[in-house]
Amino acid sequence: MDHSTTDTPKTLAAMAVDVLTTADGRAKTAKSRTYAAQWKAARAAGEIIEIGEATPPDHPARPDKPDLLSPRDVPKRKPGSPAGRIALLHAVAHIELNAVDLHWDIIARFTDVPMPMGFYDDWVQAADEESNHFNMMCDCLEAMDSHYGALPAHAGMWRAAIDTSDDLLGRLAIVPMVLEARGLDVTPGMIKIFQNAKETQAVGCLETIYAEEVSHVAYGSKWFNFLCGRDNIDPKEEFHKLVRHYFKGGLKPPFNEEKRADAGLPPDFYWPLADQYPAHVR
Repeated sequence: MDHSTTDTPKTLAAMAVDVLTTADGRAKTAKSRTYAAQWKAARAAGEIIEIGEATPPDHPARPDKPDLLSPRDVPKRKPGSPAGRIALLHAVAHIELNAVDLHWDIIARFTDVPMPMGFYDDWVQAADEESNHFNMMCDCLEAMDSHYGALPAHAGMWRAAIDTSDDLLGRLAIVPMVLEARGLDVTPGMIKIFQNAKETQAVGCLETIYAEEVSHVAYGSKWFNFLCGRDNIDPKEEFHKLVRHYFKGGLKPPFNEEKRADAGLPPDFYWPLADQYPAHVR
């Protein structure tokens, strides 16, 4: 792809909006990875790509399929069957596509908040990795004679972005530190399902996702703590307040405490928000 064309966005915020307004999943992730490579190459060369300002859409562009349904209307399938495993991979692909948009959205939406360049480095890296995750899930689906869009998907994935559209601390608390941290809890079980089915391609892809998601949660924790420190706010109390405000219901154990710790999330951040929590963290 020729990166020198005149229609290439000149700022990182404009690149983000170009990704967000691209509907097709494969095209969206291709742009995402191209812009990430441009950003990283410029940073490595000591060159400046301006952050700039842009207006991200309220909702990212989406393909005509999958049909988006209320969570209660998404059919439940047992993962012991091939159809159930396809449904599980389709759900993961949908999550990853939303994650691509969430990471570009945090770049474009909060340019009014002064942040170090490392903030943009981290979310560009996360968007690049999520783009690869989506493509890997699509490859797995196609190897199983399916594709992204073949099944209905969860319509509520963008709710957290809408709710936190004017609150950077809230966005960091809810998206990486709650929703992506939940991925650390449930992915080992998914890996086991595909190991038992001897579906090695899916196992390898899910293991890559599992390893890389730790850093995405860590980016959220790092920049949440940075902002709290800059404003002299107690991060644990602020996290509890924001999650209770934006997140409906308690957090669901069991928690992957080891991987959460690797990502900078101590137990006293999340256990007090759980439906039930043990006395030793009260």
